[in-house]
Amino acid sequence: STMAPSCGAAAVLVHQLSRGRSQQPFKKALGKVTAMEFHPVKPFFFLANQQTVKIYHLVKQALVKELKSNCKWISSMDVHPTGDHVIVGSFDKKVAWFDLDLGGNPFKVLRYHTKAVRAVKIHRTYPLFATCSDDGAIHIFHGRVYDDLMRNPLLVPLKILRAHEVTNGLGVLDIAWHPKQPWLFAVGGDGNVTLFQDI
Repeated sequence: STMAPSCGAAAVLVHQLSRGRSQQPFKKALGKVTAMEFHPVKPFFFLANQQTVKIYHLVKQALVKELKSNCKWISSMDVHPTGDHVIVGSFDKKVAWFDLDLGGNPFKVLRYHTKAVRAVKIHRTYPLFATCSDDGAIHIFHGRVYDDLMRNPLLVPLKILRAHEVTNGLGVLDIAWHPKQPWLFAVGGDGNVTLFQDI
């Protein structure tokens, strides 16, 4: 999928690579789109605008659920590999974790950064997630999700990584987990890309 926030109803396009086709799933303007993700298993599409995350069923073309972030401006989003949890970061220094079984409000709001949160990423195989910010820090968390629906997720801060100089007000701009190893790549406003191994 691709995103062009200022294009109204055409702000989001979904591409079907196997058929070489693109389609515009929404007929109306969506507001300011800030992030989007696919559900890992179901035909659901997560769409974040300034303050909410809307979950759409792509086949039925219907809204399934709306999540209220309690943030002023969402900057980033990631979906847990189970598809039952969503994490969002915001420019007002917050990180919100949603458990979709618990409703539309955040299960937990984390306030560890001192400046805008640029990216949030959940590891695909390890119980880890990371956040990065314009304060120049990367926060690593243990994020355990249980099969037992009666148990809430366990979110524990593990460590803070610093490797980028804040340049012109820009700290760490983006992060990406290695698909199989507990390694994290980070890119900063200082123009450097850093690899952290064995977190």
